[in-house]
Amino acid sequence: MNFAYKAYNFINIGLFFILFPPFWFYTRLTGRYSDGLGQRFGFYPKSLVNDISGSPRIWIHAASVGEVNGAAAIIESLTRLMPDCAIILSTTTKHGQSWARERFGKETTCVYAPLDFIVSVRKALSSIRPDVLVCLETEIWPNWLLAARRMGAKVALVNGRISERSIKGYLKIRFLIQEALNQIETFSMIREEDARRLMMLGVPKEKIEINGNAKFDLLLRQVTPSLKNKNEKIYNLKGNEPVLVAGSTRGSEHDIILNVYEEILQVLPETLLIIAPRHVEKIQHIIDIVKAKGFSYQLKTEIDCPECSRTASVVIINTIGDLKSTYSIASIVFCGGSLEPLGGQNILEAAVWGKPVFYGPSMEDFLDAKALLDKTGGGIQVKDDRELADRMLYYLTHPDEADAVGKLAKEAVMLNKGAADKHAAVIFKLIRS
Repeated sequence: MNFAYKAYNFINIGLFFILFPPFWFYTRLTGRYSDGLGQRFGFYPKSLVNDISGSPRIWIHAASVGEVNGAAAIIESLTRLMPDCAIILSTTTKHGQSWARERFGKETTCVYAPLDFIVSVRKALSSIRPDVLVCLETEIWPNWLLAARRMGAKVALVNGRISERSIKGYLKIRFLIQEALNQIETFSMIREEDARRLMMLGVPKEKIEINGNAKFDLLLRQVTPSLKNKNEKIYNLKGNEPVLVAGSTRGSEHDIILNVYEEILQVLPETLLIIAPRHVEKIQHIIDIVKAKGFSYQLKTEIDCPECSRTASVVIINTIGDLKSTYSIASIVFCGGSLEPLGGQNILEAAVWGKPVFYGPSMEDFLDAKALLDKTGGGIQVKDDRELADRMLYYLTHPDEADAVGKLAKEAVMLNKGAADKHAAVIFKLIRS
């Protein structure tokens, strides 16, 4: 156990005693962050633990909504390989937990992940007693991984990614990260670049495989005509009006998209704009901008009921998990977090529906998705808001060319097919070893 690991725990314990009392008091007063608080400290209800049945026990940790989607594809593959296995899926965020419970129901035991305190992780592991702990993407928690190995669980990192931004931070705390990485027996990474960055942190090449992105694999399974038909009814589409979907927008991108939309309306006045912000708490900010522009608007919850009807020119999605299927009705798509230096979003969620996908220069967190679109020419990268407006207007007024780009976009997703099965096979092999 190296000095960096001891220092990590010393700081951990200090922060706990300083911050927990006021945090607990705040939670009791406001009710915020109280959901799953006991579980975050490793206390899982006996009824929940007693309901876990099957063998082997596979604990999969997926931090938030995006990771849950990747986990879903791998879980489907695992249950085909091992029908009698027990799956425990943990998340860090409240949205991730809600989505996991909605997505899996009672088929999978869904819990909050323990905080990375020694006592919390030991308590959690002694309750769940996993045969294998599987972390997704970049979930590398020193205490949790070390405690899992000491209790006899095997540990894997699957659908692994280390972004260009992440590696800079990891290299600064290399001695601590190495201690955590040493607990992981096998790494099933997304891209060659992810594997190369792992090796920069000292992971032996023989422990690493490259198997693609399971999130993208799941997308193909979710594309059904019924979802498109359902959304056409929800959004009251007649079949000939252009639809611009702006997904996972952040910061100044809300203003940019509404400015672009204003220009589009001058040429195509029937165009519908659907905005899905990355953070639903930003809804009021978007409403204020829409009002200032003089556009009519409705929230998604106001049009999604039998007696409701979409009449506004702008719809703001204020729900979780609806964006991916909404891409099905788009004529063109903008994926946010890319015109600002925020790393981008999953552009293949739109590409799988055969839609032309626009994105800005910042795609550091989704270089694997961008690389797939680059292979086929299914993506449209723009450098700024001016180029975004010009190119969107061009493709909206040239629908045949837009359809051709959309087909190339779907082709890109097909190149990734089978990734979830490969990641599941890595877990299966580890369990059997």
